[in-house]
Amino acid sequence: MTVAMSDAPDRRAEGELTLSLVIPVYNEEESLPRLEEALHGALDDLDERWEVLLIDDGSTDRSFSQLRAMHERDERFGVVRFRRNFGQTAAFAAGFDLARGDIVVTMDADLQNDPRDIPMILAKLRDGDYDIVSGWRKDRQDAFLLRKLPSHIANWLISHVTGVHLHDYGCSLKAYRREVVKQVKLYGELHRFVPALASWMGVRILEVPVRHHARQYGTSKYGISRTVRVILDLLTVRFLLSYAARPMQIFGRWGLLATAAGVGIGIYLSALKLFAGASLSERPLLFLAILLTIIGIQFISMGLLAEIMVRVYHESQGKPIYAIRERLAPASPDPD
Repeated sequence: MTVAMSDAPDRRAEGELTLSLVIPVYNEEESLPRLEEALHGALDDLDERWEVLLIDDGSTDRSFSQLRAMHERDERFGVVRFRRNFGQTAAFAAGFDLARGDIVVTMDADLQNDPRDIPMILAKLRDGDYDIVSGWRKDRQDAFLLRKLPSHIANWLISHVTGVHLHDYGCSLKAYRREVVKQVKLYGELHRFVPALASWMGVRILEVPVRHHARQYGTSKYGISRTVRVILDLLTVRFLLSYAARPMQIFGRWGLLATAAGVGIGIYLSALKLFAGASLSERPLLFLAILLTIIGIQFISMGLLAEIMVRVYHESQGKPIYAIRERLAPASPDPD
């Protein structure tokens, strides 16, 4: 199945809200005034009815007071304030849940992404009949050893493990069709893997070079420590893409191999005992046979339990991974 909207009616002609911009915010009080100015410069001349959803991810500085002021100046700027810091993935998940536009654009609040690229990626998404347009920070303005080199390695690894080849998974500037983000459930650090997670729908993905600026305010929230979490989440993504709906295929496979090996060794040792009179009490192979058989049975049991959990998961409603303290809802667009 391929997700596309080429045959959908153009809601812009009907004066309906068509664009939602989702921006996580965490301790960015110095960047927010310039961000507001840059967003107006990029969005006001668009042939779109738009909203901006600013997700305050438990900021401890004056970010929320500035966000409130932005909402008071222009109600198209909606603000969601988390009770604590839940992380960027939860912020994106909240934005995706609340977004009302046909197209959802994500970006960071630190001004390293450039809002001037938004019209370009929107045009690529609409005119090229793509489902996701992903930014590529081709001329990335970050330190090589601490940021660029680990990013290159991570992007290569993610591309080869998931089969969705992108130069820059970590770039937050992306545009999605609404139905893509509404069907992707985010946990952990999975926000960077949305294109890969959505690949099961048969989405069409385009990667385009975008501007990238050096950070001018505040400090980076990323570091080498995230590498371990990214690798662990990559394993999760690989499992979700390949075995989420059929976990017995992986647990059962290893369970059968271990059980077969254990039984095979057991038959071999039994033959030695019966026909050669060999003593088995001090042979390590006996303990290996018992261990493999037990492990195999455990793997098969885990596969059965996982199958039950998958069915419970698919038949139940998802639980949000964030808790909202208060929300300043963006105003609906006025009819023409």
